[in-house]
Amino acid sequence: MTKETTRRTFLAATGTTAATVALAGCSSGGDNGDNGGDGGNGGASVPDPVDTYLSDNEANGYNGSAVDETGSSSVAIEVGAGDQGLAFSPAAVVVDSGTEVVWEWTGNGGAHNVVSADSSAASFDSGETVESSSETFSQTFDSAGNQLYYCTPHQSLGMHGTVIVEEA
Repeated sequence: MTKETTRRTFLAATGTTAATVALAGCSSGGDNGDNGGDGGNGGASVPDPVDTYLSDNEANGYNGSAVDETGSSSVAIEVGAGDQGLAFSPAAVVVDSGTEVVWEWTGNGGAHNVVSADSSAASFDSGETVESSSETFSQTFDSAGNQLYYCTPHQSLGMHGTVIVEEA
């Protein structure tokens, strides 16, 4: 075996391995490349209007299910989550009515805000965009409904989320 053959064999093997790894990454599905995550609390079913909103807007971190936080008195959502800081985590969460939802800025991905979408059950707005990791915004949803929201500067980049509020 010559030195040239060994190098060709190495390059061929490396190319095959790289292609396999790249394809494996493509098959993970659902999180649109920003790895927002689901908070690890398992998946709850998502109402069709919520799934449509998150899917149509290619919401970063959305995997087709919602984190079930029913029974919790307060729930935290990261603002600026994921590898690029362009996600809410969890992207979709289910809570009981009367639960306080607190959006907590990570300081990643630039300046963010939280603004309710036109089709949201309630209207809310965190105000101006903020970069600081010490920023928080809280909202208590007293009645059932789908709370759809986004980050204004990163709306077109898939920074969307939902709070699904169920009657307690």
